[in-house]
Amino acid sequence: MTSRTVGEVMTGDVVRVRATTPFEVVVRLLDRHRIGGLPVVDRDDKVVGVISGTDLVREQAARHHGPPGPDRTARELMTSPAITVHPEQRVPDAARLMERRGVERLPVVDEEDRLIGIATRRDLLRVFLRADGDIRRQVTDEIVTGELGLPADAVLVSVRDGVVTLKGRVELRSDVPLAVHAAWRLDGVIGVVNLLSHRVDDASGAAVG
Repeated sequence: MTSRTVGEVMTGDVVRVRATTPFEVVVRLLDRHRIGGLPVVDRDDKVVGVISGTDLVREQAARHHGPPGPDRTARELMTSPAITVHPEQRVPDAARLMERRGVERLPVVDEEDRLIGIATRRDLLRVFLRADGDIRRQVTDEIVTGELGLPADAVLVSVRDGVVTLKGRVELRSDVPLAVHAAWRLDGVIGVVNLLSHRVDDASGAAVG
């Protein structure tokens, strides 16, 4: 029962620029490749920042309203430090990081922070585009009957728009967090509602009436 990693969904062929790349060149690259942003790297290919379409719009607005100035470079336009991820990180964790930080793309780096790929919101969303019925079957098969060893009908599993609801009675109190955490780790799950009860409190050994 595993979740896909960033390395499995990232784009390996990354359009990138150096910190000294002029503004006009950055604009042309974004237009030519039809992308909304790109990473800025140093001579060792380590990510030093990210330039987004928003950064370029802000620069164009400043040029329109202000007196002509010297050509600006990627270093002056980029957002730094860049928010990066590693290829072994789980897709749901990367998606939550992206949502929390309000970014559309995450440069993927190796152990030495060198750029090896990029994960966009679209890349991550592909993993989450699963039918609710598929998720429900996986929860029942892999968690209810697999992990917990219960009959399939012991826990009522319902899924709506990626939110899993678990309702029923499990054997042990410790089975409740096990089931909830296992459901969270499945691809396509964006939330878990826990309505589970337990028969035996294995912390105290007492049976629950």
